[in-house]
Amino acid sequence: MSRPNPPFNEGFVELADGRRMSFSEFGDPDGVVSFWLHGTPGGRRQVPPSAVRVAERNGMRLIGVGRPGVNGSDIYHYDAVADFPLDLMQVANQLGIDTFSVIGLSGGGPYALAAGARLPERVSGVAVLGGLGPTKGPDRAGGFTDLLGHFSPIMPLVRPVLGCALAHGIRPLIPVASEVFDLYTRLGSEADRETFQDPEIKAMLIDDLIRALRSGLRAPALDLTLFSRDWGFRLSDVSVPVRFWHGDADAIVPHGHGIAQAALVPGAELVTVPGGGHMVGYVIADDVLEFLGDL
Repeated sequence: MSRPNPPFNEGFVELADGRRMSFSEFGDPDGVVSFWLHGTPGGRRQVPPSAVRVAERNGMRLIGVGRPGVNGSDIYHYDAVADFPLDLMQVANQLGIDTFSVIGLSGGGPYALAAGARLPERVSGVAVLGGLGPTKGPDRAGGFTDLLGHFSPIMPLVRPVLGCALAHGIRPLIPVASEVFDLYTRLGSEADRETFQDPEIKAMLIDDLIRALRSGLRAPALDLTLFSRDWGFRLSDVSVPVRFWHGDADAIVPHGHGIAQAALVPGAELVTVPGGGHMVGYVIADDVLEFLGDL
């Protein structure tokens, strides 16, 4: 199996309240900065190899951030997705970064949009790759994900059990991670099969997930709790340039989520990838980083 390219730097930032948040840096150390917000599940190294190569070539610095509950980032219960950008701003401050763009993949999409809404003076633009839309409130994207919103009242009770199951129940599969990944590829969405069969992407995803499991994988339970609630901001509050990329064969986050969100974010654009699955964000790095670099 291929070996993923390691980050040129990674570590922890201490926030004002004493919590730690982890990060990994890829690309050009002196380049313009884009924060890469991982999916659900995922961690700070969930940055596709093609994006790293484009960043190195185009003078860009990609920083993956481990949200609370993964990669050693301290567990923290936000009240809403809108609370996350204040932590992201502290990470940027500690790393000496003034302005930056934000990329949100899948479950990272809501957090990327929150940064665009809450930090317009710092964020130059936002790219959302197969991002989940709101499940509650006036911006609700619709579709089967609405079911998550109905579980909102009980999510705080379910969260510890789900978090424990993810942190410990999957860990025994680490020694056979490659075989489990191949099985998932065969049984999963046909639209994503070619992407998953790429040796580089497979190596990156397995490396990232194993590291996440070893440090305790509780972030997905925290994500799902927040996704079941109102995000704490309206999509119309996002005042920075935004472009959505969404595959029309996405079996995890419906294509309709990209359409609905792009219609509500002022001036946003939607790029529909014909035949693209949920993992389309791993294969369009050139387009995404060109858009953000131009900003």
